[in-house]
Amino acid sequence: MKLFEYEAKGILQKYGVSIPEGKVVLTPEAAAAAAGELGKTVFLKSQITVSGRGKAGGILPASNPAEAGKVAAGLIGKKIKDILVTTLLVEKKLDIKEQYYASITVDRQAKCFVALASTSGGVDIEEVAKTSPQKISRLHIDPLSGLSEETALKMLAQFKLTKEDAASFANILVILYKAAIEYDAELVELNPLVKTVDGAFVAADARITLDDNALFRHPEFAERNLQREEDTPREAEARKQKYSYVDLDGDIGIIGNGAGLVMATVDLVQIFGGKPANFLDIGGGSQVDVIKNGVLLVMSKPEVRAVLINILGGISRCDMVATGVVEALKVAPVKKPIAVRMMGTNEKEGQEILRQNGIGYYPDMEQAAAAIIKT
Repeated sequence: MKLFEYEAKGILQKYGVSIPEGKVVLTPEAAAAAAGELGKTVFLKSQITVSGRGKAGGILPASNPAEAGKVAAGLIGKKIKDILVTTLLVEKKLDIKEQYYASITVDRQAKCFVALASTSGGVDIEEVAKTSPQKISRLHIDPLSGLSEETALKMLAQFKLTKEDAASFANILVILYKAAIEYDAELVELNPLVKTVDGAFVAADARITLDDNALFRHPEFAERNLQREEDTPREAEARKQKYSYVDLDGDIGIIGNGAGLVMATVDLVQIFGGKPANFLDIGGGSQVDVIKNGVLLVMSKPEVRAVLINILGGISRCDMVATGVVEALKVAPVKKPIAVRMMGTNEKEGQEILRQNGIGYYPDMEQAAAAIIKT
């Protein structure tokens, strides 16, 4: 789950990271009032969780309260990178001398956290990595020993920093690692981390992405977890029903149990020349209502013309899956062709339920995929 900038900054401020003076606002009037309170040029920053908002016109300056209100009126209700802006962060302009980059993220291949630092902040770090990799320092963090300031200082030694600046930078890296551990974050990033003309290190922008699998340890984000701005309406509904669902661009609905099996089904449909409309993992041990609601969710997408269901009956029972499919078709406002491939527990019973209700059953994935694409 991606946090908004103001949420990320609020967390890091608790750990001692300096952030710009600012206020979160929901209306142009509040933006104008905030600009008046801050008392100098401000930036109005759209609070959306996608990158590149600055280049897309989502961050704009204002030199006085009246201008701030006018700018806010143009941003609130506008879509930036297909995301509706409802909230702004109004921040006092910083007097910037240098811009740096600092982050803690997960290296999945190394199976540990990696610290990243650069003196080329404020730009696309991926581009820096591609064109000037020597400008980025990397350190894989031993989970047993963690990240100490001494180790962070060694990591920063390749840069031409003063002793004081290196110490401040290293301290911030240590804080980011602590926050990543305590909040179960996949990413904690400052870009840019700036040095102001008076020598202070300030988080001009911040991003935190939390591990969805650990959200049960952070109940303060429970409500946010159900209201992700990047979700489509069906993704939002699926999240409420605790499905693993992703909308795709095609017209063949995909349902399976287990992420690997669903991914294989998505790939198979593409290999056979079809276009998957979604990814839906109903999980193991699914009950009739779970199957039923999953089928209804997929069929509710107007672009879906047919549905392929691929089930491995281990914990899940094939007869319950078949019953859930039948129950869904009984109440679906618009019925669409369904092909089912399933094997495992109570497979024959499930086949018979499907046969009695005129639902196509196929003994293997290839036949099911070929059949549903031809419908």
